[in-house]
Amino acid sequence: MAFHAEGLVAIVVFYLAILAVGIWAAWKTKNTGSEGDRSEAIIVGGRDIGLLVGGFTMTATWVGGGYINGTAEAVYVPGYGLAWAQAPIGYSLSLVLGGLFFAKPMRSKGYVTMLDPFQQLYGKRMGGLLFIPALMGEMFWAAAIFSALGATISVIIDINVNISVIISALIATMYTLVGGLYSVAYTDVVQLFCIFLGLWISVPFAMSHPAVTDIGLTAVHKVHQAPWLGSINSLDVYTWLDNFLLLTLGGIPWQAYFQRVLSSSSATYAQVLSFLAAFGCLVMALPAVLIGAIGASTAWNETDYGDTDPMSKKEADMILPIVLQYLCPVYISFFGLGAVSAAVMSSADSSILSASSMFARNIYQLSFRQNASDREIVWVMRITVFLFGASATAMALLASSVYGLWYLSSDLVYIIIFPQLLCVLFIKGTNTYGAIAGYLFGLVLRITGGEPYLYLQPLIYYPGCYPDENNIYIQRFPFKTLAMLTSFFTNIIVSYLAKYLFESGTLPPKLDFLDAVVARYSREHMDKATLVKSDNIVLNELAPVNPRHSLTLSSTFTNKEAFNYVDSSPELSNTEDN
Repeated sequence: MAFHAEGLVAIVVFYLAILAVGIWAAWKTKNTGSEGDRSEAIIVGGRDIGLLVGGFTMTATWVGGGYINGTAEAVYVPGYGLAWAQAPIGYSLSLVLGGLFFAKPMRSKGYVTMLDPFQQLYGKRMGGLLFIPALMGEMFWAAAIFSALGATISVIIDINVNISVIISALIATMYTLVGGLYSVAYTDVVQLFCIFLGLWISVPFAMSHPAVTDIGLTAVHKVHQAPWLGSINSLDVYTWLDNFLLLTLGGIPWQAYFQRVLSSSSATYAQVLSFLAAFGCLVMALPAVLIGAIGASTAWNETDYGDTDPMSKKEADMILPIVLQYLCPVYISFFGLGAVSAAVMSSADSSILSASSMFARNIYQLSFRQNASDREIVWVMRITVFLFGASATAMALLASSVYGLWYLSSDLVYIIIFPQLLCVLFIKGTNTYGAIAGYLFGLVLRITGGEPYLYLQPLIYYPGCYPDENNIYIQRFPFKTLAMLTSFFTNIIVSYLAKYLFESGTLPPKLDFLDAVVARYSREHMDKATLVKSDNIVLNELAPVNPRHSLTLSSTFTNKEAFNYVDSSPELSNTEDN
């Protein structure tokens, strides 16, 4: 394949434009956040993200390179088809459920990151444990989409994969470094526009190629391969449901999502943003579905691709850039390449910022340096943005099974963090003992279920499992959902059991080594929970939350329930009336 100088120029121009927008956003908002609150402004953007920018940035976070490439691949692969392209519906439902049930309680309590409620209720040690799967999910997700971007660029303009990955990661890391959420949000607006325009421009040209059969015919009839609408085998129904629930429910507990929720100007806006993003995800999936259908409707031996189809060459995962390269004019394929690049950067920057936000606040500040200055936290965030960006880039270049690692880590988000989030927000009375037990049970059940992408054999063989071509057993039983439910109910049962044993006197208070039951009712613990300034407490869920004025752990959280344990004062009463 010849080197395309025009394509390289187009990519350079696009990257420079994105970098310029990111730096402009950082400059425009450099004075946002009062003194002592700059770190919070970087994480949640001063809580003044409006509907337009918020809707774009939340949509762009989900519509990444994996989203559009994966959707096209699922539609194209024979035997799977549109029936197995679960991401568009799954992630859209995830955003709807997030808006209905999770956005309002999280935003109204003035949290800064997704891990805040866990550390508020379960303590800093449990927050640190939950940071591990959250960090793994964000890092492996960024690495996976960087890897996809490098392969895509190399297909279309034939340059070194490593160079393209490194440059893309540098650009995304650079503007995230200087501007935080503001830069990410404003660049997302540009990137989402590029994705929409680039893919929709490509579709008519690809569809009108002489080698492409009418996709309406190939949807239900076998022409070049099995119909692209696909079907679900009766033996695979439980696998399909397991994966669908993983996308729908496991798509909620991500810092990248809650960062947008917590940056909105009110709880109502947070809900509306979720619904707008759900609609945006469906719309942005349409061109990817059509490109997958076009790939399944093409006689590839009539194109410059070669005598065989991408499936035979084991390049099904690259069907989107292959369609752009071989079925579209050169200048159109460059538009499509810009769309893929935009999709990757819009997700990668969000993941890197999310990981650094959780580390700087929940690990560094709240666990180790509670009296750290705001300037110190800002610098910790900048350093970790660079380190996490470099780590994701290194994994994309060096790890042979980065997708397998991401699948496993995303499973852990579903199995461990989602049930914990349900308990901490909606189940009254859970404590650290139950949280740890649920964490361990879920982790063990997931690991013992095996992972084909990592060539990890299962230790528990559920009904219906079978060996693949590598003699690695594949589970048909919905063991991921079983592990999630086990984690959820274990948390509740162990929490109430521990509460009963300590309160009934069966176990002496000195055995409450986590201070999770007995100490919660002590004077000392309640002082820590209630030392919040009245101007930082907003009980009206529809009102914006004012910035906090203290950086100590005691004033970090707004614990509405804690007021039941203290005498009311005129100042506090006025606050509650508001």
